[in-house]
Parts: sequence; C-alpha cells; structure tokens
Amino acid sequence: MICAAKKANIPVCVHLDHGEDLDYLKKALDLGFTSIMYDGSNKNYEENVIFTRRAVELANQYNATVEGEIGIMASNLPVKEKTGIYTNPNQAIAFAKETKIDAMACSFGTIHGIYLDKPKIDYSIIEKIREKVNIPIVMHGGSGVLPEQYKLCIEKGIRKINYYTYMSKAGGEVIANRVLNNMNSEIHYYHDFVLIGKQAMKENVLKAMKIIYNL
Repeated sequence: MICAAKKANIPVCVHLDHGEDLDYLKKALDLGFTSIMYDGSNKNYEENVIFTRRAVELANQYNATVEGEIGIMASNLPVKEKTGIYTNPNQAIAFAKETKIDAMACSFGTIHGIYLDKPKIDYSIIEKIREKVNIPIVMHGGSGVLPEQYKLCIEKGIRKINYYTYMSKAGGEVIANRVLNNMNSEIHYYHDFVLIGKQAMKENVLKAMKIIYNL
C-alpha cells in the first residue's frame, strides 16, 4: 500500500483503521503509514483518553495524524439495540480537547457490515459535536447508506467517510453470479476472477463517490 501511495499521482494517506494496541500502531508507523486510528471505544472514558493521548504522542514522533473514537461502532445490530450506544456529544467534545486528536469517529446510527434494518441516523449528534470541535468528524459504516443520508451527514459536519462493505459485496456478487451462471468459458483462472471482482468494486465505489461529492 505504501509503495502504491508513493506512485499515485494524487495525494494519498495510508491509514491504519481500528488499531487497539499501541505496539501495533507503532509497527504501522515504522512501516511508513501516515495516519493511524486508535480505537479505545471498548474502554471506559478515562482509559480511552489516556491511551488515545499515548497514540497521539507516538504519532507525533512520525509526523503522522491520529483518528480517535468515542462511542461504540456496532456491527449488525437491530436499531433498538444500537440507539443505546450512540456517542454523547458533550463527552465527544471533551474527548477531542483532552486527546488532541486530528479526527474523531463517532457513533450516530451507522454500523459496520451489512445492515439488518434501515440505519436510524441521529444527525443532531454530528451537528452538536461539529459546533464545538474543529476537527474532521468521521463516519464509519459508510456503505449501504442512502444518497440523501450521505448528503445530510456531510451538511451536518461529516468530513471523512469509511466505505468498504458494500463495495466488497459488489465484487463478491459479480464473481458468484459468473459461477452460478456457468461462467464464461474464457474464465478459468483465479486472477481472472480477481479482475472481475476488482472492476465491480471500482464501479461501486465510483457510484458512491459521485453521490458523496454531488457530481
């Protein structure tokens, strides 16, 4: 990834997502990652602050940026179970000030993975945090969201969107369909399937980018 980033003709950040161990973060930084995320959301508030500060101090030695997280990013939970783990805006504001992070992931209704029901997004959480915190607010669980939800999240203050699950799903589905439909006789090799999946993923993420950037 680092080699590809250096060769790219646009600015690229090589980012480690959801790092829960400082030694693991250091390994990424030693390799040349330019951004890390310390995920202390499974800790209590005080411990999250302490370890996130340490991540910031570590990243500063490498001139790298740090994303922190407050609130729990759930996976595949029904709406009624997700609403109790949304980020407290006042706590998020304090967290940003105490840790000196460069970006902050919050829980406001999106989830990791495939949605079992429609996301119940609380836009007021984004708005309240953004009013008091002058760093990018990050949306995790960014795929599978409706176009109007993307646009409203951005309007309220989201500045980074993590997008993967539905892009990966698009690649997997096109490969599965080729297999189930007796596939093209010219497709025999593993790398052929990789290329087919890659193309489907590119098309899917391009569609999302056009929505997000209002193109």
